[in-house]
Amino acid sequence: MFEKLELVEKRYDELTIQISDPEVISNTNEWRKLVKEHSSMEDVVLKYREYKQVLNNMNEAKEMMEDQEMKELAEDEYYSSKEKIAQIEEELKILLIPKDPNDDKSVICEIRGGAGGEEAALFAGTLFRMYGMYAERKHWQIEVLNENTTELGGYKEISFMVTGKGAYSRLKFESGVHRVQRVPDTESSGRIHTSTATVAVLPVVEDVEIEINPADIKMEVFRASGAGGQHINKTSSAVRLIHIPTGIVAECQTQRSQLQNREYAMNLLKSRLYDIEKQKQDSEIANARKTQVGSGDRSEKVRTYNYPQGRITDHRIGFSIYQMENFLNGDLDEMIDNLIAADRAERLKGENE
Repeated sequence: MFEKLELVEKRYDELTIQISDPEVISNTNEWRKLVKEHSSMEDVVLKYREYKQVLNNMNEAKEMMEDQEMKELAEDEYYSSKEKIAQIEEELKILLIPKDPNDDKSVICEIRGGAGGEEAALFAGTLFRMYGMYAERKHWQIEVLNENTTELGGYKEISFMVTGKGAYSRLKFESGVHRVQRVPDTESSGRIHTSTATVAVLPVVEDVEIEINPADIKMEVFRASGAGGQHINKTSSAVRLIHIPTGIVAECQTQRSQLQNREYAMNLLKSRLYDIEKQKQDSEIANARKTQVGSGDRSEKVRTYNYPQGRITDHRIGFSIYQMENFLNGDLDEMIDNLIAADRAERLKGENE
């Protein structure tokens, strides 16, 4: 571990010099890339330097313990430093786990009603409201890209962008099938129904991360439908992009101009194509491990919302919360913190095997 830390610190020092070099600064793309790498190492390097300082204090205290007059004071310093060293070593192990390069990114979320007809669409609406309220708590911005509503106010599907640093790190474990058990408003006999909705969380990708040949894209324009003012159904402002090699379709109809809708649809298309590659990588990692918290499998049942019991259970970590109303009002941090901790423990275990 310490050989690795020495290499990280050496690289950090090299980058500190490089990002101050006027020639490097003049190349904006290269400078941004190096600044990003430098920033990603900072926490590890600062913690390692703290470790070395505490280790030095401990060694000095050990020498001072030979002096009878200083022995009592030196012993306190020695054992205090020794305890701190053990704690910092554990923190360094966690910091050395490779960070998900997407963690700081904004995200595109897609929610689709699954099994259960109208009740599934209403549950998709419940989830959209829940994530919206969570975003408010985090001071993130939400922008709807595309929606397909039902007569009762649910969503057959809805796509929206969540803009804010670290959005992906907090929301990435939401991908998968969410199951609800409740008495629907549409049920007169009071029977509990089970319905599902699928959530996909995609990192917003930059142009340098994925290239799309313009010749591979077919663009269609059509009139937007739904709420949005007088321009709706009067101009062909809605945009549908079809990626010919894969058949992936991305559309946006919530913005007023065709240009804006095309830009958002392109963001969605890039994120979907990037996600396909990411899922392949995640599957390879999952095959290499016996278990993992965040597999790339979109068909995996991740969570159940049991209304009669007031219980939300995440099946990947076997963790339950009995605060249904608070949870649906965006109080997700306890669940997300537990998912992050479980994933970190799993990856730490993988690093040690």
